[in-house]
Amino acid sequence: MSWVTKLKNRWGVKTVWDVVIILVVFACTGFTIVFIKRVVGIDSDSPMGWRIGFYIGVLLIYQVVLLFYGFLFGKFQFFYNFEKRMLKRIASWFVKKS
Repeated sequence: MSWVTKLKNRWGVKTVWDVVIILVVFACTGFTIVFIKRVVGIDSDSPMGWRIGFYIGVLLIYQVVLLFYGFLFGKFQFFYNFEKRMLKRIASWFVKKS
């Protein structure tokens, strides 16, 4: 089984083209975040507080940028559902388990 077929099954999409579009959206989102990091001027010489603040901010910015590119490429519903699952996982880190 190829990695593309595994991704199709995992993501519940029907065609290889859908997998390609989803990967392109993730790539565009990543490049956008790197661009924002350069524009803001965060690098290894930046104070630790600025870097921590940037990475906390990126958690929020990334979600918005991902939905934006998902909308542009016609996969908004996929990424909206993806975001809900991801945010539930992040929230579970902070919720006390009984």
